[in-house]
Amino acid sequence: MSFTFQSSKPVRIVFFGDSITQMGNEPGGYIDLMRQEISKNGLNGRYELIGAGIGGNKVYDLYLRLEEDVLKHKPGVVFIYIGVNDVWHKLWGTGTDADKFERFYLALIRKIKAAGADVVLCTPAVIGEHTDFTNQLDGDLNRYSQTVRKLAEEEHCKLIDLRRIFLDYNLRNNPDNLEKGILTTDGVHLNDKGNRLVADTFLSEIFPK
Repeated sequence: MSFTFQSSKPVRIVFFGDSITQMGNEPGGYIDLMRQEISKNGLNGRYELIGAGIGGNKVYDLYLRLEEDVLKHKPGVVFIYIGVNDVWHKLWGTGTDADKFERFYLALIRKIKAAGADVVLCTPAVIGEHTDFTNQLDGDLNRYSQTVRKLAEEEHCKLIDLRRIFLDYNLRNNPDNLEKGILTTDGVHLNDKGNRLVADTFLSEIFPK
């Protein structure tokens, strides 16, 4: 899938998610880095990037604010980057059951596609950066990531498998098996290298070589 559309109006690309996306819209965040790259290439008139992240959000929060925060912008493309809180918040008893996660995610995909936008699904990356699968929530995070992969295949959506991309990066760059500090500040939220990795990964989908 290529998003290098020829259009008289800029293509609106919405990044829909939680605090990772909310912070990605701030200076130095992954959306900000993407805007810088688009500007550097003289493409400001062709692409408009909109950050629609809210801290603490889970998949059903996205569903509830879909109309107001995404569809009203009439996007051409929507990146869905959700799932970390659905798993992480299980530690406090407020996570999302696996079947509910899948149902709400599927409903999101179908409503966005019905509005005429392309949908890109992103697996939730990490909750802890240990490389030996000793992070407390690795099992559920892998399960929910597999759900996202399945939905991408079944609903014919582009998939960006951040879970695998982050694991591969950590295997190469985390020889001391640290819990955080490689791509994240706290095991979840992105540091400078994490933001750069996500920005470059997303840009490679918008501008395939």
